[in-house]
Amino acid sequence: MININEYQAIHENVSHFDYNIAYNTYPCTIPLDFESVPLHWHEDAEFIYIKKGKGVIIIDGEEHTVSASDIAFILPGKVHGIFQVDDESMEYENILFDGKIFSSSLDDFYDSFLLPFFENAVEIPHIFQKGVPGYESMRRYLDANDNISSHREGAWGLAIKGNLYLLLFDLVTLYEKKIDSSNRKKIDKLKPVIKHVELHYSEPATVAEMADIAGFSESHFMRFFKDTFGVSFITYLNDYRLSMAARLLLSSEDTILDISQQVGFENLSHFNRKFKEKYNKTPKEYRINK
Repeated sequence: MININEYQAIHENVSHFDYNIAYNTYPCTIPLDFESVPLHWHEDAEFIYIKKGKGVIIIDGEEHTVSASDIAFILPGKVHGIFQVDDESMEYENILFDGKIFSSSLDDFYDSFLLPFFENAVEIPHIFQKGVPGYESMRRYLDANDNISSHREGAWGLAIKGNLYLLLFDLVTLYEKKIDSSNRKKIDKLKPVIKHVELHYSEPATVAEMADIAGFSESHFMRFFKDTFGVSFITYLNDYRLSMAARLLLSSEDTILDISQQVGFENLSHFNRKFKEKYNKTPKEYRINK
């Protein structure tokens, strides 16, 4: 089982799109391309379409083991990550699109039917697989868009949008039940803290400062954070820093001491000990053997 305590959540705000259409596909492999995709969120909707192998996807704290042909549907704002399970590899497609491509001031259907989806107001499965209502439709339209995207001929963007409309029409027809938004609101209250860590992880940070950002007392913040993410804030912060250190070890020639300081560790021996706990390798071993 994946230990969610080992992973961090970040807010991703880069643009994924080109060709003036907010739809793009990225083929990826874990662990060939990277060991994991840390917990994060973005404002785009996303399908994670498993092509080969097996892995784990975590969505809003729920762990899902997935394998070939499964599809995860990640709505905007959901905290999610992708991880290796045991020694398995997993090939998959990240398919991202901006729900606003369906919005028009002349189209009331978006506000009535699609906006509740993109605002996480409708109860819908996180994972679609054989037997789940809507799965066959979702797979058919995503496969069709894969074929269209590989050629990009003529008015290909219209066909992409058309298939997405049909896919979403099927989901809207199948899933109408409103959800309890209490868990979503809990995560939203902590997003400013997660964003602060993303931008300032190399700087000193205290529980008191983070509690102030969230608008809580220190004791309430500590309980609230652990209840929401399953890990204490300090553990979360250290894990984020270690993940950034791992990237620097592979992408730069800076010394291990310099890297430890760049990611916010003041004590080298403490950094080395925590790094080995997370990766089962010392920083030097990680750099050499990766």
